[in-house]
Amino acid sequence: MRGFLDARRWLLDHRTDLATACAGFCWPRLEHFNWALDYFDPMARDNAAVALWIVDAAGQDEQVSFAELARRSSQVAMWLRAQGIQRGDRVLLMLGNERALWESMLALMKLGAVIVPATAQLTPQDLADRFSRGEVRHVICTAGQRDKFDAIAGDYTRIVVGHAAPGWRPFDEASTAPAEFVPLGQTQASDPLLLYFTSGTTSQPKLVAHSHESYPVGHLSTMYWLGLRPGDLHLNISSPGWAKHAWSTFFAPWNAGAGVLVLNHPRFSAEAVLEVLRSRPVSSLCAPPTVWRMLLRTGLGTRPPALADVMSAGEPLHPELMTSVQTAWGLCLRDGYGQTETTCQIGNPPGRPIQPGCMGWPLPGYRVELLDSNDQPAQEGEISLPLDAPLPPLMLGYAHEPERNGQAMRAGHYRTGDLARRDADGGFYYLSRADDVFKSSDYRISPPELEAVLLQHPAVAEVAVVPYPDDTRLAYPKAYVSLNPGWEAGALLAQELMAFGRERLAPFKRVRRVEFAPLPRTISGKVQRGLLRARELGRAACGERVAGEFREEDTAAG
Repeated sequence: MRGFLDARRWLLDHRTDLATACAGFCWPRLEHFNWALDYFDPMARDNAAVALWIVDAAGQDEQVSFAELARRSSQVAMWLRAQGIQRGDRVLLMLGNERALWESMLALMKLGAVIVPATAQLTPQDLADRFSRGEVRHVICTAGQRDKFDAIAGDYTRIVVGHAAPGWRPFDEASTAPAEFVPLGQTQASDPLLLYFTSGTTSQPKLVAHSHESYPVGHLSTMYWLGLRPGDLHLNISSPGWAKHAWSTFFAPWNAGAGVLVLNHPRFSAEAVLEVLRSRPVSSLCAPPTVWRMLLRTGLGTRPPALADVMSAGEPLHPELMTSVQTAWGLCLRDGYGQTETTCQIGNPPGRPIQPGCMGWPLPGYRVELLDSNDQPAQEGEISLPLDAPLPPLMLGYAHEPERNGQAMRAGHYRTGDLARRDADGGFYYLSRADDVFKSSDYRISPPELEAVLLQHPAVAEVAVVPYPDDTRLAYPKAYVSLNPGWEAGALLAQELMAFGRERLAPFKRVRRVEFAPLPRTISGKVQRGLLRARELGRAACGERVAGEFREEDTAAG
């Protein structure tokens, strides 16, 4: 525990001096560690500062202090234990930006349970997969998501936040539990804490496992990139269920002793974000480039009075976006890079001069190398982390996938699958994914996952999904489709295929364009997605729309 506090203090003391911070920093190696019990509770004791500030859709505010969250999460932990949740149990957590989310995260951590975060955009089919591969034994969800579990049979604990129903235990009953929590044994730092599902290059999302050390301690690097300090109030635009929400709405701010402000709205609204920035004392804002583009389209106006730091992550940050924010607010938009499998590896922390398009420098505790196709160091190649000591805070691995783990941890390095180049000053510039995964807004899209769904339609013989560019969302999925005999290509079938996908995919995954065409292949028979992606880029550049392409916004008769 002492090592964690010393490492934290070192980074806070050298917040604007990256070279010194890197030179004197090393990851603490902990045998026993439970971040909620060993760090959060002592930090929160008698601490009346705001830990969590929630603004709902009606503009109503709820503020919760560190001391209150520590007490309440212990109470929730005692109640969850009484419901049968034990150390090592897998608990699917499907909540919005509501107080129960943070209470549950802390409580489950105190119990030593394993948290399986889930976004509200998941379909019942998605949830069934998570139950099976995640070995879920308990569910905590909001009342609005309760019906999605009707089709999931089995003997699992069902806890609902909000309106109760038969078979569901009301979360509100936790208020009757004692507030003194006594752990049943010590937590090993290497024990699993989080299981994140994240899209990969197969038809099924990857299952990323993190420990009580890799994320809580590892997000000291994220804290440093964000530049947070005790007393700051941080707003992070990210949806619960995704790793970035834990990055910047849980671990990194509270590692710094900073408060978290969130918007608990049913839909994203650029106007609402700007209003909150102007009316509440938000000192730092992190959002993906898609959100920054939406904010710019709405009109940034004058700089919010308390805002001092602005950051971006999740997608490539283009120089023109940085320039627009700098012109409007006089603040430099600082980029950061990491993955669900890691914490923030590369970034532009406070005090470091920024070059347009540069995503930053290796952050304290991270050694970053670029490897070419022969696994040799290069100035341009795959972003890779050496696996010799001292090790960075990596995931425990991909659950139940030894072959994938072998691919990711080969040649003495963890391989990110992302390509970058490094300039003469050591700055990194993002190039692309090494595989076919692409980003739509802040979400990763795995083409094979979407293709597997469309192939279930009897008309589809072959399909390849690629991104088509979009000014706001970065990209959307488009399907190139080859038909089985007896089916006629046209607007009616295209709309039918898109509706077929809508019924089976989360909203951010759905295919929004269809083109009927033969799929280009290599000599060995592999589909050349690179050619299709290049074709979409070329068409977007000249504003071309070809016959045979059908769009979601078209009418069936169009």
